[in-house]
Amino acid sequence: MKFDVSHPDIHEAVWRALEEDIGPGDITSQACVSPEQMAEGCFQAREELVVAGSELLPVIYQMRGGVDEVRLIATSGTRLLAGERVAVVRGKARTLLECERVALNFLQRLSGVATLARAFAKAVADTPCRVLDTRKTTPGLRRLEKMAAAAGGVVNHRMGLYDAVLIKNNHVAAAGGIRQALERARKTGLDVEIEVHSHAELEEALECGAKFILLDNFSPEEAAEHVRFINGRAKVELSGGITLENIRAYAATGADFISCGAITHSARAVDINFRLRLI
Repeated sequence: MKFDVSHPDIHEAVWRALEEDIGPGDITSQACVSPEQMAEGCFQAREELVVAGSELLPVIYQMRGGVDEVRLIATSGTRLLAGERVAVVRGKARTLLECERVALNFLQRLSGVATLARAFAKAVADTPCRVLDTRKTTPGLRRLEKMAAAAGGVVNHRMGLYDAVLIKNNHVAAAGGIRQALERARKTGLDVEIEVHSHAELEEALECGAKFILLDNFSPEEAAEHVRFINGRAKVELSGGITLENIRAYAATGADFISCGAITHSARAVDINFRLRLI
């Protein structure tokens, strides 16, 4: 998949990360390294992983200047084994040193998301069910983390509150009930999904014509029973307590989608290192 880094939000995130880390200057590199010294740096996987965010490297180095070449060996979505290279950069040693941590933070975090997403997608690969990501992302990094999730093979759910209608329990409470919430939401002209937490709520939602049901926090056995009751009258998404250990059981319920917040909120940063040599 294409990891598009052209959006202004992404450039702002990179700029903020560089400002946060470098500030008025990398005093260690300035003290130890000649400004004319040139070097080559290599980003390398130290464990099996799925790459995401390597396309950010040209953006990072362009913002700082002083780099002649950024060669991407592995683009987002590529599976690497320990020892395989992600990218090689050539330029001023000071620039490579001052950008090292920011580049690694993005690569390790986003590749961690992609690697976990690939594991979830693989767990349901031979079923009709598809895995969705959620809005449980690092503040300010949602666009990047969702692209990383997609690079790992899951389907992006809504980007934010502005691009899809999902009626949750607090919306129902604020609207005065399921029927009221659905009737008002339909006036948007958009597809409407509604979350339910009991069989009674499910029955009411279906009676009101709901075509997309989110079954939240049910066991696989309970979810399967509800999917049978729905019997094709609505698309079904499952959420709540989904793990790599149980997602297969949830996929076997016949649901169309399973959403999993852990893909972004609990992904472990993977091990990628950076080694520099003088040229």
